[in-house]
Amino acid sequence: MEGKVFSVQGKELRSIELSDDVFGLPINEDVIWYAINNELANARVGTADTKTRSDVHGTNRRPYAQKGTGRARQGDVKAPQFVGGGTVFGPHPRDYSYSINKKAKRLAMKSILSLKAQNATMKVVEDFSIESGKTKELVSLLSGLLPRDKAERTVVILKDDDAMVKRAGRNIPWLHFLSFNRLRAHDLFYGRAVIVMESAVKNLNEFYADK
Repeated sequence: MEGKVFSVQGKELRSIELSDDVFGLPINEDVIWYAINNELANARVGTADTKTRSDVHGTNRRPYAQKGTGRARQGDVKAPQFVGGGTVFGPHPRDYSYSINKKAKRLAMKSILSLKAQNATMKVVEDFSIESGKTKELVSLLSGLLPRDKAERTVVILKDDDAMVKRAGRNIPWLHFLSFNRLRAHDLFYGRAVIVMESAVKNLNEFYADK
């Protein structure tokens, strides 16, 4: 399939080849869901912890006599029904991370790229850089590419790990940077606008091509 390359001012420059194996696939919603949930699970810290009745500090003595009081028998004040007692079935530290099939993850990325290309939320832009690393310069550049509300979530796919562009954009909360070989399904899928550098398209065509 064929796409258009735009200048940083938003003007159409030329055409570019978008590989059908990367940008023209049918959308596989299931594998996208699995990839996003895998990323969210792997990002969980899993440090939440609660005390059971055996962990609570206190005496093991009965709060009152077993018989003769007319009240329900109680073992000790560390039981869950008492204020300050232990927690029943509360969370404990655990590892939430797991891995998914490599082919499934690649298919998820290609499905999301195809989705963005087919619903016209992806724009291919000529390569650019921010030599000064200043946020103001990057915002000025993006204003020509995003005539809509600039506060919406925007993803920029870089041709390489451009430290100065990332430095310029780290203070912009609605902007996310991804390298072509380290895409994140969650950021890419929920990006309301996706800007792909021209060289990154060529890299994506090669990196995600079926081998």
